[in-house]
Amino acid sequence: MAGTRQQEPAANLWEEHAALYVRTLGAACAGPVPSLLDAVQVGPGTRVLDVGTGPGTVAAAAAERGAAVTAVDASAAMVALARDAAPRAHTLIAALPGLPFRDACFDAAVGNFVLGHAGPTGAVVAELRRVVRPGGRVGLTGWTDAPAAGQTLLGRALRAAGVAMTATARLRPPGAAHPGDTVGMVRLLDAAGLRRAVCRTVVWDLRIDAAAWSEGLARLLATGLPAPDAADPAEVSRIVRHAAELSRPFLSAGGELRLPHVALLAHGWR
Repeated sequence: MAGTRQQEPAANLWEEHAALYVRTLGAACAGPVPSLLDAVQVGPGTRVLDVGTGPGTVAAAAAERGAAVTAVDASAAMVALARDAAPRAHTLIAALPGLPFRDACFDAAVGNFVLGHAGPTGAVVAELRRVVRPGGRVGLTGWTDAPAAGQTLLGRALRAAGVAMTATARLRPPGAAHPGDTVGMVRLLDAAGLRRAVCRTVVWDLRIDAAAWSEGLARLLATGLPAPDAADPAEVSRIVRHAAELSRPFLSAGGELRLPHVALLAHGWR
């Protein structure tokens, strides 16, 4: 196996792996986007800020609804992808919790799975509240402490292959952990001064060609991000074989995987 990777700064975690993210984790994160935009009432003319835009999935969806979209990410590579995905959006490099916008300049602010990757969680939510106008909305998604079967495939495959999975804390900046339950998420929004905060679970299937999923998994393993060390080719093949076997219950006759996912969707009003 290759030597242990040095921990990367959180803001640059996906800088060199941005395109790979789109094909793997980014595809899984797209599921709640329509529900997130519905929750904060994004429609024609809505001035919406998409923080941690990544490859621009949320920004593109909001622009399709006729919203006036501003999208930011700490990674220059991600911003470049977002510009391609959402050419009508205003995209720029910016990092939470210190956004370069004046108070109360948006109707809505959203972050799709930005919690856990963008600095102290309370400060992140407070910053989103700051930039929306009175009566504006803040919406956030986050992973739950009780994941669905499709989300646990990688961890189960690693365990079956005898490989330790990277501790989540390694991939987070200090203080960035977020509640993994609905009650905790409501308390988080309440503490930031948002009104009428609610949280629910959203469920969806990641639908992806099985061969493409295996290829993306192999590439992801080679980066060393899911495990403490980058896997060598033999180890990658072994993990991918275990993953393919574990994913068989979700495989359709046409070779498409339908992997169940679940997440939290919280929103509140300023």
